[in-house]
Amino acid sequence: MKHTDTLQRYLFDKADVRGELVQLEQSYQQILTNHNYPATVQRLLGELQAATAMLTATLKFEGEIAVQMQGDGPLRLAVINGNHQHIMRGVARFEGEVPEGNLQQQLGKGHLAITISPTNGERYQGIVALDKPTLAENIEQYFAQSEQLNTRLWLHADGKHACGMLLQQMPASNVIATVPFEHLEALTETIKADELFTLAANEVLYRLYHEESIQVFEPASISFRCGCSRERSMAALRSIDKNELKSLLEEQGKIQMHCDYCNSNYSFDALDVAAMQQSQPGNDTRH
Repeated sequence: MKHTDTLQRYLFDKADVRGELVQLEQSYQQILTNHNYPATVQRLLGELQAATAMLTATLKFEGEIAVQMQGDGPLRLAVINGNHQHIMRGVARFEGEVPEGNLQQQLGKGHLAITISPTNGERYQGIVALDKPTLAENIEQYFAQSEQLNTRLWLHADGKHACGMLLQQMPASNVIATVPFEHLEALTETIKADELFTLAANEVLYRLYHEESIQVFEPASISFRCGCSRERSMAALRSIDKNELKSLLEEQGKIQMHCDYCNSNYSFDALDVAAMQQSQPGNDTRH
């Protein structure tokens, strides 16, 4: 039985190589819900989500990760946010028609930024130019430059499913490696998008590696959740100068706040703002 929205990790017993397989449906479709994205943007967001899901396991951290593409072309921005619990959300911004073709045609001159914000420790950001034709190739370039690790990715999305596979060379261990990375790379290269979309992870792994010895770990579940709420929106309002809030209320009657990730709207009137200001620390509500 195929389990959707899962990340499957595995290791090769006779090679210093690790692998990952991600299959997404519901969490991917929830990212697309309420957004009128063209098919090209839907596919790219799916590839980006699959890549981000695999990076959350690859980079071994507790905290949050953002994988963002930004450029001066029709597709201005595509970003997926996730964390070590594989909870994800994402959004894209575009102007006009986003053509079929390579990333340069879609994003123009741009860059890929991977930002890691650990729960404990310093924030880290790695940036590479988007000068390869596909997202997979640009992430491979990121690993080559920042981690010096031989890494291959395969990414597919069609608006309903988003899937990906990753192979990565690990530092040499005590295991005698008799299977070269290039052999495993050639095997993985034979997988088709339809197989990743429709087959269970264990079937995919058997088809590709039935002659290899591998360790398969428990799959991790991936889910969509937007972090916005009325309370968080109000917290953001608390950081705005009182006079500016007053001016906004006089001009518009209400303050409207919109979440790009899930398209939720939050509205605050003069009574809401007054109650918020009265409850702020330092305000004495006694008369």
